[in-house]
Amino acid sequence: MIRLDLSNEPAWLDLGHGVRLHLHPLTTAMMVASRNDPAVAALNEDATDEESALVFAKALARNATLDWEGVGDAEGNVIPVSPEGITALLDVWPLFEAFQTKYVAKGLVLDAEKNVSPPLPNGSSAGAETTVKPVKARARSVRKP
Repeated sequence: MIRLDLSNEPAWLDLGHGVRLHLHPLTTAMMVASRNDPAVAALNEDATDEESALVFAKALARNATLDWEGVGDAEGNVIPVSPEGITALLDVWPLFEAFQTKYVAKGLVLDAEKNVSPPLPNGSSAGAETTVKPVKARARSVRKP
């Protein structure tokens, strides 16, 4: 079953270390806008998955963040949200991990949920037979010299 959160209201997300982000909900429009972000479009074809994930997460954070708390400059003065500030914030590993886990992963839950569904009884795999024997069964059927 898919559980829909019909709230389109921005919400605060606690990243730990006294940092909170006020974010738009993660929607299809937000994901599409982030995929079309200039930084994502500028990625080289040979970029690693890790590089791509980092660039995409920063684009998503720049698009989704409305406000923040607990972020200051080198002297401890509160600073306003800016694209450069969000990029720098996600360069802090624990904050990046929290953002990935608590915000980005929510958008990927549906992919994970659909991957655990059994095949349809009338689908293309309905009449398929198992062709692989369990390891123990194969081991017993092997003849000894």
